Amino acid sequence: MKQIISTTNAPAAIGPYSQAVQVGGALYTSGQIAIDPQTGNLAGSTIEEQTKQVMKNLGNILQAAGYTFSDVIKTTVFITDMGSFGTVNQIYGECFTTNPPARSCVEVKSLPKGALVEIEVIAAK
Repeated sequence: MKQIISTTNAPAAIGPYSQAVQVGGALYTSGQIAIDPQTGNLAGSTIEEQTKQVMKNLGNILQAAGYTFSDVIKTTVFITDMGSFGTVNQIYGECFTTNPPARSCVEVKSLPKGALVEIEVIAAK
């Protein structure tokens, strides 16, 4: 059975999609960009600031569904400049300190609202 996950501690969807969907023991999040849920604006202009906000948003969605970063089994990272990979990787790694998930990382031309990074996760229990 499909369950929609929503929290005010992460940005509201800016289109016809859900923050996350849970099916059985699996949770699928929509891609998160660095929108501060309190202001609706991008949280900073640097890759470091934005990656921290993305991971915070993902953590809040995971928590709302009863999951943690340790439950994440796969992530996809989209960045607008592969030269930022090291910075993103460092901040990302702070959330996955043991048994990190499988991951893909791709450079894209642009992201919504001019964001520099977007990350989506799949978690399972």
